[in-house]
Amino acid sequence: MILKDKKVLVVEDEPGLASVISRGLAAAGMEVSIAPDGITGLQMATNYQFDLLILDIMLPGMNGVQICREVRKKDDAIPIMMLTALSSTENVITGLDSGADDYIVKPFKLAELEARIRTLMRRSRNNTAPKDVINVADLEVDLVSKTAKRADKQINLTATEYRLLEYFVKNPNKVLSRIQILENVWDIDFNMGTNVVDVYVNYLRKKLDNNYETRLIQTVFGMGYMFKTDGE
Repeated sequence: MILKDKKVLVVEDEPGLASVISRGLAAAGMEVSIAPDGITGLQMATNYQFDLLILDIMLPGMNGVQICREVRKKDDAIPIMMLTALSSTENVITGLDSGADDYIVKPFKLAELEARIRTLMRRSRNNTAPKDVINVADLEVDLVSKTAKRADKQINLTATEYRLLEYFVKNPNKVLSRIQILENVWDIDFNMGTNVVDVYVNYLRKKLDNNYETRLIQTVFGMGYMFKTDGE
């Protein structure tokens, strides 16, 4: 059950191996996305939500070590596993020093990969300590008192506006679709013809971004919204 419904990104340029991994993990109940090169992999890893990254080290465009380093600049919690055909100590250390949590040497059995993933997911779950306060730029969100202030100025939020802000700050620098926001903020199925998400994003923008040079909530046209930690 620990693997069921977990979202996994596999960055692997060998189509045969990528297909084997995808089919095997899907059979274990995981939702698998494939990126065929390093640049695409980094874009997907930073713009969408995943529970686990599996990175081949040797990739066209950008190698797995580079991807791992870039991801770790923004997310120090997501489990990352390296796939490598190079089993020398130097290569293993390079991968782990870049921020990877584990590695597996090719060729490998799918059962071993799944076992490694289960261990990573358990470790990640046990090591995740909830934060009481989240700081983004000059914004501070207190998860205990459910309050927010920007540049030391208190922001008066309704309950729904606060839930929307909390969801944003817990998912920074990721494209969040309207469906994702509906499911996580309202927790019910709305008629997708409604513009409730857009309405509340505008409410929040007026309170959060108006009168400030740095705009934190940004529209990604045709896709949804992004909460940018570095502003525009």
